[in-house]
Amino acid sequence: MSTIGTLTIRPLDPEKDAELLHRWVTHRKAAFWMMQDAKLEDVEREYMRIAAHEHHHAYLGLHDGEPAFLMEKYDPRYVELAGLYEPEPGDVGMHFLVAPTDRPVHGFTRAVITAVMEELFADPATRRVVVEPDVGNKAVHALNEAVGFVPEREIDKPEKRALLSFCTREQFEAARGASA
Repeated sequence: MSTIGTLTIRPLDPEKDAELLHRWVTHRKAAFWMMQDAKLEDVEREYMRIAAHEHHHAYLGLHDGEPAFLMEKYDPRYVELAGLYEPEPGDVGMHFLVAPTDRPVHGFTRAVITAVMEELFADPATRRVVVEPDVGNKAVHALNEAVGFVPEREIDKPEKRALLSFCTREQFEAARGASA
């Protein structure tokens, strides 16, 4: 991954990072994030809410030390998917957003989702990662499948029709091995 650079992840600071996040989540490329019309204070309030939540956490991803992506991790028993599927022990929900750029780097988004998955599976308690992207987000479906996610079914969430997909540690490792 030396061609991409170094990707690291740190806890998000809602007050310090709100302006940056506001630029990212309101950008036209972040349409599936559903915050297009958010004001700065809306973004700060949302990430303060996440920071205070016992079962939802946000992180800032850095590329060679510079902010480059957002990662959220959540317990699907309590957040996002509560009551929409039968969670298993070790399930962890995930969202990620790559910062918009005028200079895209080939393979960068794939490197980001790989780093996110490595971070999630670094916790030995994580057995399976769960995602629920919009059914219309074909680009993220392809990325998810590239790192081992298997779509299970479409579900109706209050804000969207979503494709419920799962990736076990073994599926992730197999996908990583296949791409090496």
